[in-house]
Amino acid sequence: MDERSWYGVRCVFRHRELGVYEERVWTAGSPDEAIGCAEAEAGEYCAALGETEYTGFAEAFRMDGAPGEGAEVFSLMRESDLPSGAYVGTFYATGRERTG
Repeated sequence: MDERSWYGVRCVFRHRELGVYEERVWTAGSPDEAIGCAEAEAGEYCAALGETEYTGFAEAFRMDGAPGEGAEVFSLMRESDLPSGAYVGTFYATGRERTG
């Protein structure tokens, strides 16, 4: 019997009151199950927080092996001609992140 495949799903949310976007990741056993689970949780999450909206953006990623400590839960590839520092500054480390 083959080992069960696992999938991570990233969803993007907009927190209107805070003026920030948030990415959250879920795992499940199939692409459809993962997206369904993530979108159901997205609705509950937004309802609980009030001023938060789900953007409708969800990406699924097939993981190698079962999720566990140190497991890769999401991967994204984007084509770009930007040098490394400019790429990170444009998409990830813009200076407007909220950490902690």
